[in-house]
Amino acid sequence: MYHLFKGLYYYATTKEEYSILILGLDNAGKTTLLEKIKSIYLPGVAAPKQGAQPPTVGQNMSTIPLPPPLPSIYLKLWDIGGQESLRNLWTQYYSSAHAIVFVVDSTDKPRIEECRNVLEIVVDAEATEGIPILMLANKQDRDESLEVEEIKEVFNKIAERLSARDSRVLPVSALTGTGVREAVEWLVTRIMMNKEYRPPLMR
Repeated sequence: MYHLFKGLYYYATTKEEYSILILGLDNAGKTTLLEKIKSIYLPGVAAPKQGAQPPTVGQNMSTIPLPPPLPSIYLKLWDIGGQESLRNLWTQYYSSAHAIVFVVDSTDKPRIEECRNVLEIVVDAEATEGIPILMLANKQDRDESLEVEEIKEVFNKIAERLSARDSRVLPVSALTGTGVREAVEWLVTRIMMNKEYRPPLMR
């Protein structure tokens, strides 16, 4: 829509913007996921390569305008470091988040219980109440990865407590891109359905 302002026309480009937190333990594949999403939805961005992503110290952030036929909105994706010493930083982002993606390394069997404990802390936080939670069983391209059903069993108790809000576990490979589009589409549907509870920013 065009508007008249002091004799000049300008084009209103205001769009809704939704913040998505990408959380999980270190080495879960959070940064690879962010880079894969960028390569899918941003022209000219190269896909991530095996072993090319160093551990995140602090945060990585990218804003992505979604192309048709998806809704004309922005996703502001926050990849935040997952080392134990950095997890207390996560709470600073909760109140402005519209959804949380919790990435699990499906090959890291010794730390699956640690993943469960950490996610439990996240969902119990008052500031995350009512927002969609998407858990991604990452690295499903690897032969040694746990099956999605095995991972779901570990997180069943948390899933019961999330029954009042949107939550799901999906298999993905952030490296190859398998399941990544489906994950983004699930998020978009849920955050827009939840916009009355947690309204978007406008930009």
